[in-house]
Parts: sequence; C-alpha cells; structure tokens
Amino acid sequence: MYIEPIRSNKAVLDLPIQMWVFGYGSLIWKVDFPYQQKFAGYIEGYCRRFWQGSTDHRGFPEKPGRVVTLIESPKEIVWGVAYQIANDNVESVLDHLDFREKNGYSKAVVAFHPSDSSVSPFNCLVYMANPQNPEYLGPAPLNEMALQIRESVGPSGANAEYLLQLATAIKTLFPDVRDDHLFKLEEAVKNLNTTD
Repeated sequence: MYIEPIRSNKAVLDLPIQMWVFGYGSLIWKVDFPYQQKFAGYIEGYCRRFWQGSTDHRGFPEKPGRVVTLIESPKEIVWGVAYQIANDNVESVLDHLDFREKNGYSKAVVAFHPSDSSVSPFNCLVYMANPQNPEYLGPAPLNEMALQIRESVGPSGANAEYLLQLATAIKTLFPDVRDDHLFKLEEAVKNLNTTD
C-alpha cells in the first residue's frame, strides 16, 4: 500500500483512470464536493476506529474531539461509500479534501469492493491518519472516549453529532453490518446523555 502525507495534489498516486474517493467517516454523510456516481461497498484489511484527534473540526487544541481513522486489521473490513470524481473536478476536489482532511490524515490507495457484485473491485483514494501523526490519540476505554466525544465541540459542530450521524448512516446503508466499535460508542454516548 502506498501512503503519502498530504502536501500537494501533484503527487503521483496509483489511481485508476477515473478517480474514486472512499469515504468511511463524515464523507459518508457530509459530501460537500461534486461527484458523478457512488457505490456502497467495503475495503479489506482495516477497521474503523475513533482514534484520531480533531482539533480543527470537532474540537479545539485544548479539548480535542475524536474522529475515525482506519487501522490495519487483516481479517476485518470497513463499509463505506466510493465516489467517482469527474476528470474536470479532480484538482479542485483534491484541493478541497486535502484542506478538509489536513489535520493528520495521509492519502493512500486501497482496493474497493462494491456491494453490487456485478461491478468489479477498483482502486480508491482514501484519507487515513496513521499513528505517527501529532493528532493521533489511539485507543482508550469506551466510557472515556464516549465522554470526550460528548463534551467536545469544534468549528464544524458537536463531536457527538459526527458520531451519531455516522452510526445512523452505517445502519441505513448497511442494515446487516455490525460495526461494534462504532455502535458501542454510539450507545455509550446516548447513555451519558440520558443519565444527566
């Protein structure tokens, strides 16, 4: 797998002729760029975890929020959405996404498997935060993460909104999929809200 820190769109990535971007977090429910078509599906060899700090969208440096990243996990898969970007929009969409994902995320290319079995797998660009980036928070006890998420707010809104929107989107798009980390965090944050 090729990973390149976000520096410039001019970097050569091993992308297909048509550019595709894989969303596994807010890119599932907050798509703010033009795309031609989209497919639901999954990537292999990763799990989705709320282990990346957010000091630019869902928190501040003195009180970071938690957002998702991909962690290598050979036997797991991550469900999400792949968006096809028109050739005329590639540069502007990459500029936009590089800015949106600037807080510790790097670009990588992964194989995407559409839910529609009539469509063959294809390569996608994905943004993921590796553990070496300065905003990486890593694992923590469930209740500690839930409390941090519930209490964090940033320029893009409440961290809890990010979590709840993502959980709702996954349940809606993939009703038979069980994402234990995501759904246990969702339940823990909801329980904190009802015990106050």
